[in-house]
Amino acid sequence: MSPRSRTWARFAKILPSPRKFSLRRTAVATAAALVLPLIPVLTLLPAQANAAAAADPEFKVLVFSKTTGFRHDSIPDGIAAIQKLGTENNFAVDATENSALFTDANLAQYSAVVFMSTTGDPLSSQAERDAFQRYIQAGGGFAGVHAASDGGYNWEWYGKLVGGYFKAHPATQQATVKVEDPAHPSTAHLPTSWTRVDEWYDFQTNPRATTHVLASLDEKSYTGGTMGIDHPITWCQDYDGGRSWYTGLGHTKESFTEPNFVKMLLGGIRTAAGVEKADCAASQSGSFEKVTLDDNTSNPMMLDVAKDGRVFYADRLGDLKIIKPTGATVTAARFNVFTANESGLMGLALDTDFDTNGWLYVFYSPSGANADRLSRFTVVGDTLDMASEKVVLNVPTQRAECCHHGGGLVLDHKTGDLWLATGDNTNPFASDGYTPIDEQAGRASWDAQRTAGSTNDLSGKILRITPQDDATYTIPAGNLFAPGTEKTRPEIYAMGFRNPFRMGLDAKTGLLMVADYGPDAGATNPSRGPLGTVEWNLVSKPGNYGWPYCVGNNTPYIDYDFATKVSGSAFNCAAPVNNSPNNTGLTNIPAAIPATIHYTGGTNPNSFPELNGGAPMAGPVYRFDAALESAVKWPAYWDGKA
Repeated sequence: MSPRSRTWARFAKILPSPRKFSLRRTAVATAAALVLPLIPVLTLLPAQANAAAAADPEFKVLVFSKTTGFRHDSIPDGIAAIQKLGTENNFAVDATENSALFTDANLAQYSAVVFMSTTGDPLSSQAERDAFQRYIQAGGGFAGVHAASDGGYNWEWYGKLVGGYFKAHPATQQATVKVEDPAHPSTAHLPTSWTRVDEWYDFQTNPRATTHVLASLDEKSYTGGTMGIDHPITWCQDYDGGRSWYTGLGHTKESFTEPNFVKMLLGGIRTAAGVEKADCAASQSGSFEKVTLDDNTSNPMMLDVAKDGRVFYADRLGDLKIIKPTGATVTAARFNVFTANESGLMGLALDTDFDTNGWLYVFYSPSGANADRLSRFTVVGDTLDMASEKVVLNVPTQRAECCHHGGGLVLDHKTGDLWLATGDNTNPFASDGYTPIDEQAGRASWDAQRTAGSTNDLSGKILRITPQDDATYTIPAGNLFAPGTEKTRPEIYAMGFRNPFRMGLDAKTGLLMVADYGPDAGATNPSRGPLGTVEWNLVSKPGNYGWPYCVGNNTPYIDYDFATKVSGSAFNCAAPVNNSPNNTGLTNIPAAIPATIHYTGGTNPNSFPELNGGAPMAGPVYRFDAALESAVKWPAYWDGKA
């Protein structure tokens, strides 16, 4: 007789005290188990006997639901859901609240043990704990549901098995779950954004460092969360010889009839039981080996990876190098570049058809020309043919003063569009860390209104063009200004950037991600403007991203007269006006778009609290390093989710 032929849900209605009679076993197994003589022997219904005989169960799990703290009223629903999954998916289910069954002999029959919203100290003796620990060490599986993290606080091993301890939760409400692993059997069926109602747990520590996170919460989608932008809610790990899967979901009774949740639970149980393979080490640091591609470099700027495994990368001082799959490094070309004031060899991108045409795009500062240049070259073997250069675009620059040349270069392999990020080419060092808008005669190089704030200048921009086979380019539809618009450049997709030298394309959405280095003011000044603010932007539409008039969440700078040292009024982010004498573009420019993510320097705790403050260029800028994304294929689970 199959051990899944009788269910706890069926005889729980008969027995007066479910805590005394909690083990669900078959009639034969119960008669043989003298340790529980009080459980009555029930006769199987014919339909149940037929189902038991139809197929031997693939594996067997124990559902454990003892509580010594708060008791969830959804526990019976959870047990019933797993029993139903067992019937439908050919595995046997026993259910108990008797911790005395945690012995070596009894646990040995189960491929996994499911802790169903256990709370407090459900394993009351050291012998029970030791037996469970030996079970996991021998290769057993653990699956924890919801309040399984709300217990064992004085048992460190258990806390590590679960992956984290419960801290608190707000009221039950609707929220959005972000699915991070679309391959794991418990999350493969889920949408990328999964909106549902539950009780959303915060945890005492973030489990990401020690587990493989399968899904996380978007704290912006509900109220009361305290973990911030990185809030794991479901994860798995290989732990101490065994397997562990946990989800913070499952508070409500309705969860256990919700198809997506129940299917997630099935995947968690099957992988914890080891009957379905899953990679639970995928995102853990210990699963990766750091390998230095090239130690003999000084200013590496950007890289791209060919289909044949060769890594092409640019050093700002002029070397274009190739790391071969064997590990050998060769210098493919040495550019004669102007290297002062952050100029040099700044960006590269392989053509969509590089494996057949050998074309490579390079953004660099040619010596002897007041311009940063986008050119196309042909790679022959492991050598860049310098004579093959075809100039695609020149970005006029001033070279007398520092700084900001950008240099991010990305080619969209789906559309064929090439994206180029350029800096504002403006000296920032005479502005006290605030916006450089010096309109005095002879001071144009200190005025970012002539570049980033101008609709007729290519600096301080995100440019989008479509290269052609003859090295000319066309303007794709949808850029900021239509071709022929007076006092504009049609190559401009987005304007208002200070120094966007890192960007990448979200592989899933095709949207551009841009990190823009911010200014250096250490404090807000009511006469000048906000403190130094760094931006990360998901550039989902053409527009003006603010600089030099507005920054961050559209915080305006003050219109400061550098000649008289007198402050005027704050700039209008909704309707910026560029009346600088150095402006060659439109006077009325597009409204500023607030940053997707912004944060400030210093120790201000209100500056991007998810990162506990931090200096400019920390966090997201490194997280979305376009070169790193290309080399490592970092999952885009920030989604712009980031």
